[in-house]
Amino acid sequence: MKYLVLIPDGMADEKIEALGNKTPMAAADKPTTDMLAAKSIVGTVSNVPQGMVPESDTANMAILSFDPKVYSKGRSPLEAMSMGLTMEPDHVAYRCNIVTLSDEGEYDEKIMLDHSADEITTAEADELIKALDAALGNDILRFYTGVSYRHCILWHGGNDKYNFMRPHDILGQCIKDHLPHGEDGKVFYELMRKSWDILNHHPVNEARRARGLRPANSIWLWSPGKKPALPSFKEKWGLKAAVISAVDLIKGIGICAEMTSIDVEGATGNVHTNYDGKAQAAINAFKEGYEYVYVHVEGPDECGHRAETENKVLAVELIDKKILKPVYEYLVSSGEDFKIMILPDHPTPVRLRTHTIDPVPFMIYSSTEEKSGVAHFTEESAGATGLYVPSGYTLMELLTEK
Repeated sequence: MKYLVLIPDGMADEKIEALGNKTPMAAADKPTTDMLAAKSIVGTVSNVPQGMVPESDTANMAILSFDPKVYSKGRSPLEAMSMGLTMEPDHVAYRCNIVTLSDEGEYDEKIMLDHSADEITTAEADELIKALDAALGNDILRFYTGVSYRHCILWHGGNDKYNFMRPHDILGQCIKDHLPHGEDGKVFYELMRKSWDILNHHPVNEARRARGLRPANSIWLWSPGKKPALPSFKEKWGLKAAVISAVDLIKGIGICAEMTSIDVEGATGNVHTNYDGKAQAAINAFKEGYEYVYVHVEGPDECGHRAETENKVLAVELIDKKILKPVYEYLVSSGEDFKIMILPDHPTPVRLRTHTIDPVPFMIYSSTEEKSGVAHFTEESAGATGLYVPSGYTLMELLTEK
């Protein structure tokens, strides 16, 4: 049996007036998804336990069968592992976004304009991160370049308990009440404030302004954690497994679970990613003997954060057309039995521009046993089936029937 697990990150949403009171899932033209949904087990699942923050690390860890309450140590260490960084026992990793703050006023009075600095390119970001490391790095802490706006700090003896605000939760707001504060937060505040002086008029940012793009003029620290440890996915499920994603966080979960992380050239983590490349990478993985392939696509989530309704619909359509359809057709042609599970990890409503903890729709298609599913795979139709899985980390049991 082959298993394809397809994660359109943040796909679930609310009904939107501009879409005729439909959600992006419902508005999207996704013929292959809906064709399979009509023959699938369909329901809803809660991937994020109550009391935990609805972040992608928690939700994807659950989908991969690891109880977040047991194994979640923060997203930054997972990203560090994906980046190939060596974490010592006393290291704390921090996510280091490079963000766009407004120009006016003192640092504390600035507005969070964009948590992704217009989805800055990795090449541009690398110059900025190197400038930060040269000015602020030392034997205790170092800056490391990740992808686009997502970067990492490793800090010997750092505080892994400090409760930072997530930058994508304060879009359009003054940062004053959300900055690190108090004695424990002072060192983080100083680092972030100093970053403004280094980045705001850096040549990379002046060139971005000249092109009409937002500057990446400050860092924002969040999601600290120490080195994670996950059980082996293969030992747990007896499946040779691979993960395909543009996002270091998802790659890191796979690497920590001893899955193979497959890189795809041109995979960006936004709506303009290499969908064809991800599909071919999944097909190649199955041809090479992988039995479980986990394909994560960040585009819908980024569109939700950026309040881009039409692009979110487009991302859902492209995932259906350019990833699901060709991989499904390959699996049919292979002559082997297979299952396909599709679900977002969490909702990212366009109205809120951040994640929520609400249940998400899921579907499981089996080539060997057709079910009476739903005509269209949407949040509403999935909820109407009455099937609800309260703990996402048990979903693998339903998929594998083990």
